[in-house]
Amino acid sequence: MIEEENIPVIYVPEKKQDKKKKINSRLIAVVLISALIGGVISSYVVPVYVFGRILPYPDNYFSKDTKQIIKVNPKGEFLVSAVAKKAMPSVVGITTQVMEKDFFLGERTSNAVGTGVIVDSRGYILTNSHVVNNGSAEMVNVLLYDGTKKQAKILWNDPAIDLAVIKVDGVNLDAADLGDSDKIEVGEVAIAIGNPLGMQFERTVTSGIISGLKRSIEINSMETIEDLIQTDASINPGNSGGPLLNSKGEVIGINTAKIKSGEGLGFSIPINMAKPIVDQFIQKGEFKKAYIGIKGVDVKRFEQATGMDLKVENGVYVAEVSKESPAFKGGLSTGDIIIGMDDKKIEDMSSLVKALYKYRPNDVVNLKIIRNEEEKNIKVKLERQ
Repeated sequence: MIEEENIPVIYVPEKKQDKKKKINSRLIAVVLISALIGGVISSYVVPVYVFGRILPYPDNYFSKDTKQIIKVNPKGEFLVSAVAKKAMPSVVGITTQVMEKDFFLGERTSNAVGTGVIVDSRGYILTNSHVVNNGSAEMVNVLLYDGTKKQAKILWNDPAIDLAVIKVDGVNLDAADLGDSDKIEVGEVAIAIGNPLGMQFERTVTSGIISGLKRSIEINSMETIEDLIQTDASINPGNSGGPLLNSKGEVIGINTAKIKSGEGLGFSIPINMAKPIVDQFIQKGEFKKAYIGIKGVDVKRFEQATGMDLKVENGVYVAEVSKESPAFKGGLSTGDIIIGMDDKKIEDMSSLVKALYKYRPNDVVNLKIIRNEEEKNIKVKLERQ
């Protein structure tokens, strides 16, 4: 935990008029005391004795500076340095070997570099799905903080949210502290650690601010990643999978992409998206997504296929409800249209699937649905798939 004393000195302007009143009131009090004691000597001695002993000297009493100084510990570390020192042992370098097929050269091996963050002392590491070639990497090697190199196993990945979990054999590794990405605000400090452009620049630290929240970017013509954190902390190829940190040194995001056409446009997956996944791996050694139990179709696709007008622009048409599923027990029916889950809009099956990652089995969600052209709310208790 970084104490407030480590924050650099802050200067807060003080209005001259307010300061003048403050000084005048103190002087009046001292003069009255002097008058009671009487004499020229006492009028001189009492102010000297009172100020600095009974009453504090007025701010900047001996100068014309009108700024008030909020004092901090001058020996404290700077914020970014302290955060880096805390988080660095939990950051790992990841190198992969991928078999590629070339029409002219046949199969060939290519290498790639990324970053990861240790989330459990037993060797569980969180990174991007694309860092491990969406699960198809032939070999994954991890470079630990102490210089040790270990081979890792891919346990799980999902390109839809660009997250993956890998594991190395080891005990007592330094696990990162995970923050709460739901509580971050635009303008807060953001610090990234990663391996930009290769291992020769390993564990590069960059800093900036949280520039935006709930951003969406297109990965390709068919895929979009939503609810991303935007930051102007420099993120480059090789930073992928590394942590985005807050001022406490807690991981608030997993860096995933940058916009090539603009500077200062980096994006991170909120850590709260990954927490249910991490928790299950730590507790059970595997991950099973929270299960709702329906077969659904995007509203627009359903309308195109059937020619029907469902009277809503976006949502998920419930084509089938599995028996004894959470949806069945909660009262969801075929023909219902899901348009929301808690505070999130559901526009299609992709957004529904991604929304479910934020929940754990046994969580209760509030589904907003359209039934017979009327809006209703039903509660569904999710189960383990």
